[in-house]
Order: sequence, then structure tokens, then C-alpha cells
Amino acid sequence: MISQYTLPEMGKIFSRENRYQLMLDVTVTACEAMADIGLIPKSAYEEIKQKADFDMQRITELEAETHHNTMAFVLSLTERIGPEAARFVHLGLCSADLSDIVLSLQLRQVGELLQGRIDSLRKTLIKLAHEYKYTLMMGRTHGTHAEPITFGLKMALWIKDLERCSERLTHARNMMLVGKVNGAVGTFASVDPHVETFVCRRLGLHPAPVTTQILQRDRHAEFIATLAIIGSCVEKFSIEIRNLQRTDIREVEEDMPEGQLGSTSLPHKQRPYNSEIISGLARVLRGNALAAMEDIAVWHEQDASHSSVERIVMPDSCILLDYMLYSFNCVMETIHIYPETMRRNIYKSLGLVFSQRVLLALMENGLPREKAYDLVMKNARIAWDQQADFQFLILEDKEIGKYLSRQEIMDLFDYNCFLSHIDYIFDRANI
Repeated sequence: MISQYTLPEMGKIFSRENRYQLMLDVTVTACEAMADIGLIPKSAYEEIKQKADFDMQRITELEAETHHNTMAFVLSLTERIGPEAARFVHLGLCSADLSDIVLSLQLRQVGELLQGRIDSLRKTLIKLAHEYKYTLMMGRTHGTHAEPITFGLKMALWIKDLERCSERLTHARNMMLVGKVNGAVGTFASVDPHVETFVCRRLGLHPAPVTTQILQRDRHAEFIATLAIIGSCVEKFSIEIRNLQRTDIREVEEDMPEGQLGSTSLPHKQRPYNSEIISGLARVLRGNALAAMEDIAVWHEQDASHSSVERIVMPDSCILLDYMLYSFNCVMETIHIYPETMRRNIYKSLGLVFSQRVLLALMENGLPREKAYDLVMKNARIAWDQQADFQFLILEDKEIGKYLSRQEIMDLFDYNCFLSHIDYIFDRANI
């Protein structure tokens, strides 16, 4: 699965080329804003616009000298423009006026791609939800049998999880749709407020109402934390697949393409390879979220402690989640589902899945809850300990026979009762 995954779009967002192109867009737009209100000659802006470009090799050379990537970009740009108009490039701005807007623009692009991944997975699950809407399987609580659900209902749950993930991502993306072009420490002492308004609106952002020299990092922490939550939801799905693929359950199974091996020593091994990978990557995402939260606290109006962290956790988290969503969608598109095994696993409970129905029926016929519970539990324990049929024991229990007729007991043991409100749930969930 990993070999099939490529990241041309997500990788492009965090490429040096895209970063410098966005920096160029911000720089030229700022010059346009200054020319708009007469802060620089319009002829200078026209020359800047015409000649503005970046040279990756030259930027690398200048960064080796300056040890400052934004300065290297600005110097490279001014070399291309020429001395006269270059005087007005980056006029009154600080490095964060470029880098913070660029990061906001990158995360907007990320949000669009991740929403597409979520939507693709959601469509896959919707198809499975309807296909297996009435396919009974054992519902499990605390790792043990409870009452039957359907595989389609499990998919419906995941679909709603993804819809909430989509809403969270939209909110986090909107929280990042801000920029600042207000100079050192954010006072506009060296740049007119019009420039910020012009640049942000032109680039599809909102000016942050108050900043220091940087945008405040609670925004970025929320974005990464949102990615971690989405990744944790995908991990929840993958853990369920891993559990259902266990040999003693084997109700579903990840597809293993021809040539893929499950073990170096056991030729028979079928393993939920991709679901296991997803669980591991989710841990990295959550760790990155913690690092992003550590970035919220900076010294005074700015320090550089956050930027080194962001250079790692921002691209890594976005690419990780992109892969996780892609990978799990592949898992669910090709998954093997075994309804007959699901049915056999239900039968392993010897009819104990109907214990609540017997309990409720006894109570409806006048038996106090405590007494009814004791009667049902006594027979349930016998059934489990002796591997006896629970329905037979209930039919033979003379005390229960005082409250329920033989036919009433027979009617209680009907698996269709677990399907009676599936349509209602699907309709309510709009699936």
C-alpha cells in the first residue's frame, strides 16, 4: 500500500518552490498596496511586478551566508529587480509578515486536500453501510459479546465520525485564514494598515485584529490538534479492523495483494498490515499536537522557538494524515467481509444475546427487576458454564414458566428484533 501512495499535491504544498512562490505573491502584492496609496511610485511597482521571480540556487547560496531564509529570499529578489525599484521591496516589513501569511496560505491548501480525502473515505463507507445495512454481527462491550448489531450500522457510526471530523477541519482551517502585515512587534509603525488590509483581502485572508510580530500560535496548535483528532478517529476505525481480523473472530480481513507477505517465518500469516501502520502513525500525530501546543508560549512579542518546531510538525502532520486517510480508504475499498462468520460468532453465545429480552418480558409480566434479573442470570451462567442452549434452559425453568408461556419465550428468541430500528437510525443519520 505504501508503494502505491504518492503525495504530489500535499508534497507540493510544502515544497520550497511553493513556499517561495507564495512569498513572492505576498511581496509583490504588498508593493501593489503601497503603490495604491502612493507610498511607492507606481512605476516602481510595475517594474517589481515585471521582474519579480526567485532563483532557488541563488537563495540557497545567500542563505548559507546570511543564515536567514527570508533575508536570502529578499536579497535574491532584489538582485533580479535591480537597484532602483528594489529599494521598495519588503519596505517596512519584517520576516514574519511573509512567513506567517505563507503558512496560513499553505494550511488553506492543506485543508482543501484533506477535505477531499475525508469525503472519499466517507463515500466508501456509505457504500458499505448500505450494502451491509441488515448484516447481523455481534456487538461487543468490554471485549465480550453483548447484543447483535449490523456491520452497516458500524459503518454508519464511522460516517458520522467523519462528518464531525470534516466540521472540525473546516473550523480549524477558517481559524488559520488570517494574516498580518504590520511590521516589527505588530504596531504598524513602519507600514500603513492599508497594506495589511489590501494584501490579506487579495490573498483571501482576514487581517488578524491584534498581533505581536507573529500570529499567535494557538491558531496553529488548534489546526495540528484537529489533525490529531481526525487521525485518532481513523485509528479507531483501524483498530476495529485489526480486532475483527483476529483469528478467533475473523469477520473481516484486509486484502493482501499478490506478493505481499505477512511474516518472514509463518507462510500462513494474514495480517492487518495497513491498519497497524495507521495506529502507529496516529501516535506520531498526537505527539506533534503536543509540540504545537508547546509553541503557543513565546517570549514577549516574538522569539524563534516556535519556527523550528513548525518546520517539522506542520508538513509531517499534514502528510501523515493525508496518507492515513488514503491508506484506510484503500483498506475499506478492498476489505473482505464474512457475513457467515459473523453469524457463526453470534451463535457462539448460545442464545445469551436474548437475555435482556427475557428480563424485560418478565418485568412486563409483573416480576420485580431484581427477581427477574436473578432468574435470567442464573440460567445464563449455567448456559455459559455448561455450554448449554440458553433458550432451552429458559423453557425448562418452572419459575419463569409462571410468568411467560412457552410461545412467549419462543417469540423472544427472534434475531429480527435487532433489525427493527436500523432503518430509523439510518434515516435519522441521513445516510
